[in-house]
Amino acid sequence: MNSASSKPASIVIATRESQLAMWQAEHVQAILRSRGHEVELLGMTTKGDQILDRALSKVGGKGLFVKELEVALEEGRADLAVHSLKDVPMELPEGFSLACVMTREDPRDAFVSNKYASLDELPQGAVVGTSSLRRQALLQALRPDLKIEPLRGNVNTRLRKLDEGQYDAIVLAAAGLMRLEMSDRIRAKFDPAQMLPAAGQGALGIEVCSNRQDIIDALAPLAHMPTWLTVTAERAVSRCMGGSCSMPLAAFGRFEGDTLHMDAAWGDIEGQKPLVRVQASSTVTDFTSANALGESLAAQLQAAGAIPATKQA
Repeated sequence: MNSASSKPASIVIATRESQLAMWQAEHVQAILRSRGHEVELLGMTTKGDQILDRALSKVGGKGLFVKELEVALEEGRADLAVHSLKDVPMELPEGFSLACVMTREDPRDAFVSNKYASLDELPQGAVVGTSSLRRQALLQALRPDLKIEPLRGNVNTRLRKLDEGQYDAIVLAAAGLMRLEMSDRIRAKFDPAQMLPAAGQGALGIEVCSNRQDIIDALAPLAHMPTWLTVTAERAVSRCMGGSCSMPLAAFGRFEGDTLHMDAAWGDIEGQKPLVRVQASSTVTDFTSANALGESLAAQLQAAGAIPATKQA
């Protein structure tokens, strides 16, 4: 069979219906169309979009954002799903795989406020909104005097709550604001040395059924290998720590030549243990070496006092 005959006749992308998720799906749709594919979108609402009154860590984790999309893939109603990679569980269900990781957008966290230009300018006791345990732990380490309050909902909902005065500031992923052309809402971007990003933050991952070689082949030109190797190492840290949104864990890598420099941090939300931070570097040229570096960093975290999720009560 030649490559032309194995090209899918049309491609259906399963996507959440939030504004950011739709932007991501339309971005992939446009690239695939430019390569000669017919591409349609299948908009879906997930449990993660419906449950807004409780923290994700208490209702099943970030997998709530992908489960319905996986069912659509399994039933053949869709051929691929586009995800913010930081929302994708570290272990995919059997029969599913990441077929592609695309070029990363800015991975940093953004400080958003209508009154204050930076975290340092916030007065003592100021209210900062985030539902990320990672951000909570890092914010507490930087400014233990702040009051961290839960913040759920899509980007527009979170900004509206800020504008209504419920918070003095909120912390969001810079990538989401930039993709939605809301960069003007960003007052400052945190240096990763201050606020270490989440594993995969700013990267788009495309999930498929593992047996869909035609779709995997169609997606191959969209992959950005430096990003894919970097986030593989980051996700390996998280996987070894039992990481999910119920884990206050950060992992971030950056390439210099063939050397991947990695930082990771673990925090204790209860404030009983100090923030644990570790670093490691290694030559990374394939997924095996990327995973090995991430696993090494997770071992360093545990040796320094970080507690894996499997050992937490």
